[in-house]
Order: sequence, then structure tokens, then C-alpha cells
Amino acid sequence: MIVVHHLNNSRSQRILWLLEELGLEYEIKRYERDPKTMLAPPELKAVHPLGKSPVITDGDLVVAESGAIVEYLTARASDTDAPRLVPAARTPARLRYTHFLHFAEGSMMSPLLLKLVFDKIESTPMPFFAKPIARGIAQKVKGTFVLPQIALQLSYLEAELGKHPWFAGEEFSAADIQLSFPLEAAASRGGLDAKYPNLTDFLARIHARPAYRRALERGGEYAYAK
Repeated sequence: MIVVHHLNNSRSQRILWLLEELGLEYEIKRYERDPKTMLAPPELKAVHPLGKSPVITDGDLVVAESGAIVEYLTARASDTDAPRLVPAARTPARLRYTHFLHFAEGSMMSPLLLKLVFDKIESTPMPFFAKPIARGIAQKVKGTFVLPQIALQLSYLEAELGKHPWFAGEEFSAADIQLSFPLEAAASRGGLDAKYPNLTDFLARIHARPAYRRALERGGEYAYAK
């Protein structure tokens, strides 16, 4: 039996969604973030040494990292009657699929995480004499690198959805599921707004999918599903 070690408000929500789209049976073991640090609890280290989510277990197997989990689950479902969420090999759609599957974490998440870190620096209590220096450094880094990178990537994705309805092409795929979290995070705190109508429409379409709604019901609180 597949077990999703599910951390609230985390990337593991999209793994629940993938499983619902594939129609695979699974169980959920829940973990809660520390309310002060927002970090995962130490109990997750008993599952995987890094102590992060998402991570799944399937019998004796332990699979961590979103992209690896997506590849494992879509391959596992290929012998069933599950919807095929991976384009056929050696097609343009498959190349786009592979690109965007890895783009989500390899490129898109990095500046979003940097923004989160520097936003935190700006708001963290510190001695009054240090506050202007820390705030100035944070604002400089965000203004000269982080925010321009986020805008560049959002513009790129916006243009890609102007070519096709989904990131791999004409059909919905697991690449769309993988990209959901960084785009939801960008809508929450990274500048994804009405300036990006294709991305805004994409979020509305995925949030309306029955499997997405079922995953929310099973997963519980998820702050990014707006």
C-alpha cells in the first residue's frame, strides 16, 4: 500500500492530487509544521534522513523528492487502467513534459524560496541598529535579482500557455501537477496576478478538477488553494 507522509501546506498536496488523478489507492500519515519555525517535525526523519515532505512509502520502498515520486507513481500506474498522464515517448509533447516536470523545482522554486527567506529577514525582530542594514540588504537582493527572476519565469510560463492549453501540449499531464505548487506559491506571495491571465486561468482550471478537490478533502488544510 502506498503511504503519503503528508505535511500540511506543503508540496505533498500535489502528490495526493496525482494519486487521485491516477486512481491509485493510498493512505495518508499526517505531520504538522512547527507553528513557530514552520519546519517539518523531527518524526519525518524516521521515514527519510532529510526529514522533509513529500516522501512516500510503498511496501519496503521509500521515495523522496517530488519529481522522483511523480515518475515512480506514473510508472506504477502504467500497468493499470489509470489515465495516462505522461505523453508518448519520442514526441514533442514528451520533451515538453520532461522539461516542465524538472523546471518546476529546478528553476521556478529557487527564486520563490529566496523571496521567502529575504521577506523573513525584513520582518524578523532584531536590534534596532541592525534592522536598517538587514532590511537594506534584503530589499537590494530582492530588487536586483529575486523579483526580476520570478517575473522572468512567470512571463515565460505565461507565454508557453499561450501556445498550448497545458504545459506538455494539448493534454493534461503530470507536469501540470508538478508545476501547481510553485504557481500556487507565486500567486500567494510571488507576484502572480491578473497581469498573467493564462497562468491565472490555469490555476482556476486545475482547482476545478474533481481529483484536485478530492485531494483537498483528504489532505486537509492547504493555504495555497485559492
